[in-house]
Amino acid sequence: MKNYVQKGDSLEYLNESGSDIASGDAVVIGSQIGVAAADIVDDDSGTVNMEGVYTLPKTTGSAIAQGDPAIFDVSVAEFIPSTGTPAVGDVSGAVTCWADAASGDTTVAVKINTGVGVVATE
Repeated sequence: MKNYVQKGDSLEYLNESGSDIASGDAVVIGSQIGVAAADIVDDDSGTVNMEGVYTLPKTTGSAIAQGDPAIFDVSVAEFIPSTGTPAVGDVSGAVTCWADAASGDTTVAVKINTGVGVVATE
């Protein structure tokens, strides 16, 4: 097939963030969340996974229930419950919590939902 590009479970990402990205870090790409497959130094390219379930950082102080479309707080690079108010730049709806995370937990298991994320503008 002439128009086939790739399976679509990962993409090549040019890191222009000004900082290195560590393997396993959440990566915001437009209104989507991916996970770095390996370290990506600033001004270089690397693979970002766009499908799957990953354990990622969560802000303590609030529980996140299984099924919650958590918000990625870009200021601290952690997830908060969807009941929170997203700040400008935060990404909502790009993941679904895969398992309950208690208030004191520092991580949450999330499934990436490619194509449905929204970036807060106000």
